[in-house]
Amino acid sequence: MTLLHVALAGNPNAGKTTLFNRLTGARQHVGNYPGVTVEKKEGSLLQAGQDIRVVDLPGTYSLTAYSVEELVARDYLVNEQPDVVVNIVDAVNLERNLYLTCQFLELGVPLVIALNMVDAAEKRGIHIDAQGLSRLLGTPVLPVVARSGQGVAELLDAVIAVSQKKSCSPTLLRYGSDIDQALRDVVPLIEASGLLTDIYPPRWTALKIIESDEQVVSRVMRADAELGRQLISRSENLSKHLRNTIDAYPEAVIADHRYGFIKSIIRQGVVTRAFDEDRLYASDKIDKVVTHRLLGPLLMAAILFGLYSFTFGLSGFFVECLDGVFEALGVLADSSLPDGPLKSMLVAGVIDGAGGVLGFVPIIMFMFFGIAVLEDSGYLARVAFMMDRIFHLFGLHGSSVMPFIVSGGIAGGCAVPGVFAARTLRSPKERMATLLTVPFMNCGAKLPVLTLIIGAFFADHQALYMFAATVASWTLALLAAKFLRLTVLKGESTPFVMELPPYRFPTLRGLLTHTWERTWQYIKKAGTVILGISILLWAMMTYPGLPTEDAEKFEARRTAAAESTELAEQIDREEAEAKLRHSVAGRLGMALQPLSQWAGFDWRANIALVGGFAAKEVIVSTLGTAYSLGETNPEEAAPLKERLKADPRWTPAAALAFLAFIMCYAPCFVTAVAIAKESGSWKWAAFSIAFNTLIAYSLAVLIFQAGKLMA
Repeated sequence: MTLLHVALAGNPNAGKTTLFNRLTGARQHVGNYPGVTVEKKEGSLLQAGQDIRVVDLPGTYSLTAYSVEELVARDYLVNEQPDVVVNIVDAVNLERNLYLTCQFLELGVPLVIALNMVDAAEKRGIHIDAQGLSRLLGTPVLPVVARSGQGVAELLDAVIAVSQKKSCSPTLLRYGSDIDQALRDVVPLIEASGLLTDIYPPRWTALKIIESDEQVVSRVMRADAELGRQLISRSENLSKHLRNTIDAYPEAVIADHRYGFIKSIIRQGVVTRAFDEDRLYASDKIDKVVTHRLLGPLLMAAILFGLYSFTFGLSGFFVECLDGVFEALGVLADSSLPDGPLKSMLVAGVIDGAGGVLGFVPIIMFMFFGIAVLEDSGYLARVAFMMDRIFHLFGLHGSSVMPFIVSGGIAGGCAVPGVFAARTLRSPKERMATLLTVPFMNCGAKLPVLTLIIGAFFADHQALYMFAATVASWTLALLAAKFLRLTVLKGESTPFVMELPPYRFPTLRGLLTHTWERTWQYIKKAGTVILGISILLWAMMTYPGLPTEDAEKFEARRTAAAESTELAEQIDREEAEAKLRHSVAGRLGMALQPLSQWAGFDWRANIALVGGFAAKEVIVSTLGTAYSLGETNPEEAAPLKERLKADPRWTPAAALAFLAFIMCYAPCFVTAVAIAKESGSWKWAAFSIAFNTLIAYSLAVLIFQAGKLMA
């Protein structure tokens, strides 16, 4: 039996990912679509003996490619041609959700509509006649509740039935006499020439040209430039006519007629309401408090502080257990392997390096679980709504909020998708200011470093310091944005409108799935990228080693002290530090020390910071390696945070300066590449590296010197 290929598509917050998790469970893979960092989720299942592969497309409001998500969703449907598209429609917001449905019908894809959240609609007194809606749209409509699994089996049966049909004809909507006449003029030309007919239905291509869809117009010009100019000329004439007669653009007229089509369906008894449409529901009542100008921000601060208290309060025991596991592995490797480079690499490079990063998995897991609760409940959208008021004061657009949150504005994100998320901003200057400031957020890569330093020097107030770090990252990012908008990126802010989804109780299954996905990505990175960089940095911290003359001096001292174990161990530690100083990484760290000492960083910290440009997690592994080289008795070796506390060079002031530098300095290499790609120039990536590092260094020097004066 052939594999059935199904794509899930729908508006954001319609329950699409919840349905995907319900269908696939743990049988899913997370990656990226080619050429972009938009997340691609695939999974599999078996229904009635039929193997089904499911792809969760990015949430999108339309198939007009204004954002990267819309472009990815449309390209996937056109290029991959799934056997069936399951359109997830929010039953509570039926009219708005059916706008995307109209476009699927016009595209002529094999379609099944999953009418989701019918339970929430019923609670609001909204009853939808699914059979009547199916009859009017000409496609199956199945009521489902993705959270509980209600109706999912029937939905899959309908998917299999639709996949067995021969073909689906595009639905023809009417757009008024002017546009309909233009379509009658150009569609025959497209059909006769075969222009893109292997990709799109001719009428759909004509509509996209009339809507001035940049991607479709570009494809038309590449396929047949002469015909393309003729079609574009006809479209421009139509646009001028509509502006002169009704003062509207073609795309606005098309949208109005699509909504008119939807209203005509809804008014045919498809939707009945038991209550007044203007009635305030539970979500509206909650929002009166949660998004209040005064109470909202205070509540948000309390929730974030609670998130950090929850994370550190519950993860401590598991972190200690993992530390014990890696300590035991170090002892086992030390006792089992002969002295030499292999043993040193495994103990110092792998176990103390990458193992140090993996030791933070429990903290990361609890943090992601808390974030999943906030996200799945609908609260994160309220954070974005409230922050919009502040963003305008700093010259940013409200849509900049989501790139900041994606980059780690709450905790645990990544700056790379944050940079790409800035594509949704229409103003070039607001977009540039956003992608240059999202690296200030405390991404998931910074969390292990922040946790290490805070746990070592401020253990009694971990939640408070993590909360302060979050507030500081937002403050610094907004101040940097204001500076950029007043200097190199001058311009006015543009208005912002966003949708607030209804509050929902997260499901345990959904929370665990989201937590595991993000935690597994962290573990994979630690086991691949971080491991490789850790071994490379171990080699840089090991070779070329001591000159022969110096090595002989240490050997002579060791021979003379043979009767004193304590003295011999002291000599071993001195030799290990001398070797590290003479290594490639050590020489680089020493070269930077005249500058870094003003911020309280020694040469070992410099090595970690240089390695952190590759990936911020490497800072922990590099410190672990640097402080474990030459360890004579792994059984008595203290955890890294204890070694840092024992080093007199690491004072609380130096630790705070180090934290400030980590939070602000150059974005990792992958983020720099993303900035270069999105800005169209490497000069902006170089500017970001220099700008962030200068701020980081200035702040670190200020904190350390102030700490010295107050000591």
